[in-house]
Amino acid sequence: MTAPSSNAAESGADQNSARGSDRPIIVAVDDDPAVLSAVRGDLRRQYGQHYRIMVASGGAEAIELLKELKLRSSPLALVVSDQRMPDVSGFEVLKSARELFVDVRAVLLTAYADTEVAIGAINDLHLDYYILKPWEPPEERLYPVLDDLLEDWHANQQPSRDVTRVVGTKFSAASHAVRDFLQRNQIPMQWLDVASSPEARRLHSATDDAALPLVVTPDGQRLVCPDVATLAAALGQKTRSDTTVFDLAVVGAGPAGLAAAVYGASEGLSTVCLEQSAPGGQAGQSSRIENYLGFPNGIAGGDLARRAVTQARRFQVEVLAPATVTNLDVSGPYPRLDLADGSAITCGAMILASGVDYNSLDVPGASDLEGRGIFYGAALSERDTVVGEQIVVVGGANSAGQAAVFFSEYAAKVTILCRSASLGDKMSAYLIEQIEARPNIEVRCRAQVQKVTGTDRIDTITVSDADGGETTELAASAMFIFIGASPHTGWLPPQIATDRRGFVLTGPALGDRRFATPDGERDPYLYETSVPGVFAVGDVRARSVKRVASAVGEGSVAVQFVHQYLQN
Repeated sequence: MTAPSSNAAESGADQNSARGSDRPIIVAVDDDPAVLSAVRGDLRRQYGQHYRIMVASGGAEAIELLKELKLRSSPLALVVSDQRMPDVSGFEVLKSARELFVDVRAVLLTAYADTEVAIGAINDLHLDYYILKPWEPPEERLYPVLDDLLEDWHANQQPSRDVTRVVGTKFSAASHAVRDFLQRNQIPMQWLDVASSPEARRLHSATDDAALPLVVTPDGQRLVCPDVATLAAALGQKTRSDTTVFDLAVVGAGPAGLAAAVYGASEGLSTVCLEQSAPGGQAGQSSRIENYLGFPNGIAGGDLARRAVTQARRFQVEVLAPATVTNLDVSGPYPRLDLADGSAITCGAMILASGVDYNSLDVPGASDLEGRGIFYGAALSERDTVVGEQIVVVGGANSAGQAAVFFSEYAAKVTILCRSASLGDKMSAYLIEQIEARPNIEVRCRAQVQKVTGTDRIDTITVSDADGGETTELAASAMFIFIGASPHTGWLPPQIATDRRGFVLTGPALGDRRFATPDGERDPYLYETSVPGVFAVGDVRARSVKRVASAVGEGSVAVQFVHQYLQN
């Protein structure tokens, strides 16, 4: 590809070799020739081998370049623009970039005096990052930021040769299960509905109209109605370890479990982390977490999980997913975990971070339509199925608010049903503000679902006020439910003490319980359960704070007590 007819150009050696290249593009924009030359040089040194570096010497020129790249279907990964430029500001350049390329990563170069503009861009534009000039040395102040953003961009791309195709029907519990597994594990996927896609019908016909869903893997395998284990194996997911003995076993790969695994392995403990579905836990299903420290523009739960898993594997954590633990045996000298595939893992110490499961909606019709319009949790994989539809979100806490905001970008109308008198009882202020700003979101407080009707799919939802008074019917094609959660502890042995709701008791909550040691008795460590050497962190723990940051903190702190236990 040659440079557009404007003065925008590709840098140096890239200029002649770019024809026909499909390398991702990085665009730099600045009206100061010296600054533009500096940023171009820094970008070429670090990224020139794998990216095409293009520059524009002003805002208007940059916007023309972006339009040209869009028309040519060029892969634009990153735009780095100065803020202070005559006529067209950096904010306007990045706004145009986001309108043309939804997934592009955007960075604003600012002077200290422009930081208020940058913060405004974070709120209004979802700016990814702003960097103060000068950025010397780039190895410390520029490259780490851009490396992170480019990794995010690549993680969200779906090259056709690497996409797993799913053929099925829109209102099918089996199709939903496959889509949900792929989405939560961040496996690039193309959804093809046989009711609307000619390509779906062609693929279905090629299998002699076998049962649906049909999954076609990137290497050509065809799986008919696969269960999660079969699908994971076909896609190369690691679900079984070659090693059976570890210093530390972590059950659950949500924020708490992944933090524990990272800290354990980084401090020299051989560590395995087992997850029954997909890394990230409930946080991993969040469309965007906006109040987690260090991410001023927020971060998708799936992206946070992907980064954490990458970090864990970097420290040689054995991450097994999906891997279901069916039993914990604490009768011997060391804890032993029995897995659903028949294997077992023995460990010196273990950390329970198995999290919670959303409570089911106990009303007539709900169980029959689960996966066919009724979903528990965000179910972000249903994004494409709700386009132009009317949907309902049940719940009044942050998870419900995040889902409502996310789906409002696709659905014609989103109705939030909340039993509380107001969303402010449980929901963060920033989410309430976003909901109020969305004209296609309606909030109905003091409302509860009475029944759900439908045959092959959900059709209507009967709603009453919280006192059981007047009822109304809502037409909806989907309902996403967030009505509290119960701890995932049914597999634990009776030796692990829990409260009346099933949450695991730890540390001071165990009362006057004491453990025998060679040197006498000791109190349970913080986060230690009623069984010595078995710890619990995150949502599964009684009296925990249900926030991502606190879960990460508990997971990391628990490792310090694991060390103390193993050294005694």
